[in-house]
Amino acid sequence: MFKQIVLPFLLVAAFVTGVGIFVKNSKNLKFTIAPNSTATAEKTVTIGESVIKVEIADTQSQRAKGLSGRSSIEENSGMIFVFDSQNVTPIFWMKDMIIPIDIVWINDGKVVKIDTNIRPPKENTPDKNLPTYVAGQPVDYVLEVNAGFVENQGIKIGDSVQIQFNP
Repeated sequence: MFKQIVLPFLLVAAFVTGVGIFVKNSKNLKFTIAPNSTATAEKTVTIGESVIKVEIADTQSQRAKGLSGRSSIEENSGMIFVFDSQNVTPIFWMKDMIIPIDIVWINDGKVVKIDTNIRPPKENTPDKNLPTYVAGQPVDYVLEVNAGFVENQGIKIGDSVQIQFNP
């Protein structure tokens, strides 16, 4: 009878102890997950001959943050703001921006407005005193790039725009 009661109890106790030790020690384990090949999706905007690698801002929180707080943007790179709704006329400002940018306003596959060399505001500028930027018409996308990019690439109103977000 001793073997029938004590032996299973000891086996269960040993198992529980082993699991407990594993769990306690696993807190220090570091796991590396290999990047999925689809994680590096090609996201580009082509305007004329200029190919721009972009980050996509397609949620309200991403659009609100934008490039705020960034100290640089890689060359030939930028951020594309996606507006899925028809007849959207977004208003942009430079809140918490550190770097100067160009803004390219896009509708129906064409550049419809360009704002160049927009400087960041002076530190501690109240929100109510920040200038705003609008296209003056509905847009599908807004592209922010380094200041000077538009002029250097010869981008102009009416240029054709191709947007590629392939996985």
